[in-house]
Amino acid sequence: MSPKPGKSRVRVVPAAGAVLYRMDGDSPLCAVVHRPRYDDWSLPKGKVDAGEALPVTAVREIEEETGFAAELRSRIGTTAYPLKENTRKEVTYWSALATGGDFHPNSEVDEIRWVPVDEAKCLVSYPLDRKILTRFDDAPRARSVLLLVRHAKAGRRSEWSGNDDLRPLEKNGRVQAEMLAPMLRAFGVTRLHSAPRVRCEQTLAPLADELGASISTEPALSDEAYLDDPVAAVSRLTRIAGAEGIAAVSSQGTAIPGMVRDLAGPAGLDVGDASTKKAGVWVLGFDGGTVVHADYYPSPLPLF
Repeated sequence: MSPKPGKSRVRVVPAAGAVLYRMDGDSPLCAVVHRPRYDDWSLPKGKVDAGEALPVTAVREIEEETGFAAELRSRIGTTAYPLKENTRKEVTYWSALATGGDFHPNSEVDEIRWVPVDEAKCLVSYPLDRKILTRFDDAPRARSVLLLVRHAKAGRRSEWSGNDDLRPLEKNGRVQAEMLAPMLRAFGVTRLHSAPRVRCEQTLAPLADELGASISTEPALSDEAYLDDPVAAVSRLTRIAGAEGIAAVSSQGTAIPGMVRDLAGPAGLDVGDASTKKAGVWVLGFDGGTVVHADYYPSPLPLF
């Protein structure tokens, strides 16, 4: 849609950041950074580089500004503010668990403080950061995380003459699979599981190669198996989520929405019909067998 006469199109500058935290007993300590250029205290964030999806940007910016590696957890929300005339910056924030590293003063950040959430709210310089910290504080904390990935593009079933279990990814699907790898790494994925379909396994293959990991076959998580016994499928998915480490599970376009609805409904989470695009990802946070957050990412492809 063209802008109305007399109005200029607003250019959006996408960015990503996080409430970076580490646990002090049962309570989180949040990282607040001081930027000497602006003499302010804020949450780590930065603009998207070419070729990046937003979750990848968030993890990169965290490490560049703080020196800490991190694993994303739940998506907190997006803030927006004007930069200059006809330009607006939109920052998407995640909660992010610090997994290691050390801070060294740099050109962007000369000091970092790890403080309780209430102290962080007082320390940050901007109301929008306080809003994000409040959302972080109010959100339930997941004890385990699982990423549910629909297989990438594999052409039309009607155009494949062989056994459909063996239908492979097409060219665009292979590109999607390559782009999924850094996105899944941003959430700390170390374990890989797949429904017994070639296209599902190929969707996780680039990450498997990077991790040097095998892909476990999950017969209970195909479309047919889910339709035959949805309770068994959801039970298996929950057991995978509860094991040590972050898991990614590749499945299909009927099983994934069904399992997401089955898990989210009893928890009171609104996921709509949970329809999932090819190479789309659901990030599910669990507290025991209960899902406490369900975030959907329709595409792993970069913004530009």
